[in-house]
Amino acid sequence: MEILATIWFILIVVLWTGYLFLDGFDLGVGMMLPFLTRGERGKRVLLNTIGPVWDGNEVWLITAAGAMFAAFPHWYASLFSALYIPLTLCLLSLIFRAVSIEYRGKGHTPAWRSFWTWAMAVGSAGTAFCIGALLVITTTGLPLNGHGDIVGGAFAWMSWPVLLGGLGGLGFAFVHGLVFLGLKTQGDIRARVQRWAARAMLPAAVPFLIWFALSITHRAWLAIPVLVGIISLIAAVVAVRAGAEKRAFVLHGIHLVAGFGAVFAGAYPNVLPSTLDPANSLTIATASSSDYTLTVMLIVTVIILPVIIGYQIFSYRMFLGRIAETHIPEAHRVPVAIRS
Repeated sequence: MEILATIWFILIVVLWTGYLFLDGFDLGVGMMLPFLTRGERGKRVLLNTIGPVWDGNEVWLITAAGAMFAAFPHWYASLFSALYIPLTLCLLSLIFRAVSIEYRGKGHTPAWRSFWTWAMAVGSAGTAFCIGALLVITTTGLPLNGHGDIVGGAFAWMSWPVLLGGLGGLGFAFVHGLVFLGLKTQGDIRARVQRWAARAMLPAAVPFLIWFALSITHRAWLAIPVLVGIISLIAAVVAVRAGAEKRAFVLHGIHLVAGFGAVFAGAYPNVLPSTLDPANSLTIATASSSDYTLTVMLIVTVIILPVIIGYQIFSYRMFLGRIAETHIPEAHRVPVAIRS
């Protein structure tokens, strides 16, 4: 039944939105690591704000991609095979980011720390750019033929939506990371991120706002959630300037949720439009798995997803406090005799 495919389309949109909302601030913090503070203790404060949660946030990425594969195999196959190059770059960025978090504290020379600091920043920026580009391409389309295959070679995906989505992903992650750091830090770092967020929030949102506006041209009622997103964004700027970081973080998330809701509601029932011929577009009916598969997956999701959400809520509550440089101990050095 098409209702099952519709439910799974909504669930996948929720998973991608959840990933960008949660891992977005991780990516933003990583992007700022070389610039926000010069001292080593300050950089360790930044890493400690995301240390307990970053790997749990990436579960949403794996779940979103896995849900696409299982619920809409034709959507997954057409999109991911067309984007081999950017997705490989995204995977490398994720690897560099994860390894840098683990390896940065294993050495104590300036060169070692500098290398992994920049690896964290480049990996975070690369991931944000690629994820943003992927999500925008999903709604703007690819040159697909009647079999769902891309036409034009390995670089047929290169177009202005790629740049729009990439810049949107970078901008959102950067600001989201700033607002998150305002929630989690004290002292000079908190004051600095408040100033940066107040100045950057509106300019950084422009690429995604353009995407939101372009995606609702054929359905006028979708201007309502886009307007909600814009109002939330402006209110977030006001909250940041007032020092209300918690309210700003929530409002910035509402901006994302409202905009994504409008974009994908505007794309429905298409899951991947064809820029060659609208008849070649993949829809929820032509791209979905069997009703049996969708039903079994839905039952498992109803059982497992609340567990995942509950665990993440628990972990965030456990590490709710603010972090300051005074909380960071001296770096621990392992004696050579033990290392050998």
